[in-house]
Amino acid sequence: MTLHPGLPLERGACPFDPPPALRGRAAVEPLTYPDGTEGWLVTGYDEARAILADKRVSARSELARVPFDLGPIPPPKPADPGVFTGMDDPQHHEYRKELTGAFTVRRMRLLEARVAEIVEEHLDAMATAGGPVDLVTAFARPVPALVICELLGTSYERRDEFQGYAATMFAAGTEVSVDERYAAVAGVVAFIAEQVQAKRRAPTDDLLSDLIREGKLNDEELANIGMMLLVAGFETTRNMLALGTYALLENPDQLAKLKADPDLAASAVEELMRYLSVIHIGPIRTALEDIELGGRTIKAGDSITVSVPMANRDPKRYPEPDVLDLERKAAGHVGFGHGVHQCLGQQLARVEMRIALARLVTRFPDLRLAVPAAEIVVPEQASIYGPVSLPVAWG
Repeated sequence: MTLHPGLPLERGACPFDPPPALRGRAAVEPLTYPDGTEGWLVTGYDEARAILADKRVSARSELARVPFDLGPIPPPKPADPGVFTGMDDPQHHEYRKELTGAFTVRRMRLLEARVAEIVEEHLDAMATAGGPVDLVTAFARPVPALVICELLGTSYERRDEFQGYAATMFAAGTEVSVDERYAAVAGVVAFIAEQVQAKRRAPTDDLLSDLIREGKLNDEELANIGMMLLVAGFETTRNMLALGTYALLENPDQLAKLKADPDLAASAVEELMRYLSVIHIGPIRTALEDIELGGRTIKAGDSITVSVPMANRDPKRYPEPDVLDLERKAAGHVGFGHGVHQCLGQQLARVEMRIALARLVTRFPDLRLAVPAAEIVVPEQASIYGPVSLPVAWG
């Protein structure tokens, strides 16, 4: 079978900007998927929000078509029990409501003190080790891993195991086979299933134990939900912390603003989410009915890929969109998605990034890249966009 390019992913000179091949496109235009199927690419801000909020559009896994080459893949199938990100309402809502209370703004604020402790512990370790260090392994990776493990109540001592699985799940393009990706997902599910059994015997004060006590979910659903939360809560924030720090170091005027006023961190998080858009290959949706959007007719059954990086750089919504401006009012960006499927853990991510970035630049005001920027590798075809490593120094 002849493969088609699908969604453009190749970056240009600036690693923070969307792929140049996405520039200058209409807000909604045809996209040929790798298998030759014709679908749609949405790059406009208003159009992206409209699609993500439209009940005539489905997130069901069995309908989804991947817009870039992953190598030979089996036919899509319905989401496993508990994997509500691949379901529509009412099934999606029934699962999501079981978790909503765990991720309220109030509960996330109660976690702030513990997040601050975790951040300080890792900054202390960096200071003791002295530079240069890889910020990914020393800070960006362990901080969200420990936070999500404590929230779920899973074993942080086995972090290398689930971090390895996550790396395989989100590896770039054809770097790993589909079978390897499925095996990695199964590995995380098995890991969570062990934790669930342990908590049935001896519940503790954590999210998994709370869900077990409520008794509405079976073990398979609990394991799958735990897998999604563990991997998503770790991998996305890891990449945002690393890529966000990289962007600040490459924009010294904005870094200076944050160092001068750490209270700017909340605004900085929103602007970095808009500017960087680490979820850069979707969301992926399917039209259930004919839809008029951006002067186009999307037919029932058509696949739709939303370009989050381009929607967040739409000049009609954000003046001078390619400029990083920590004082910008970036509220309303689609970095966390939009509609009923918007990121469940967004408040936790905000807390982690706000505290981590503010404390990092305060603790190490002379932080700098330890290698030329050209040596920083950011895989374009990885499902979540961020640097493999980020060597930094100070002093």
